Amino acid sequence: MATYSQIQHWVKQQHGFTPKTCWIAHVMADHGLTKRAAPNRLNPKSRKYPCPHEKRAAIDMALRHFGMV
Repeated sequence: MATYSQIQHWVKQQHGFTPKTCWIAHVMADHGLTKRAAPNRLNPKSRKYPCPHEKRAAIDMALRHFGMV
């Protein structure tokens, strides 16, 4: 399992932008890779910074690259 910074580094090298950790967490949650919501999350039913649709494919590629999905 890759760390958030490893995923950020890979996406930066391959796609030219650094994803926010909350975007990575959103994509991971959609794949069922998170165990629970963060305890400091303001509203458990919504995200303050959801992953933008145009950035999702790059994060998905990173998760596949690291064998997480």
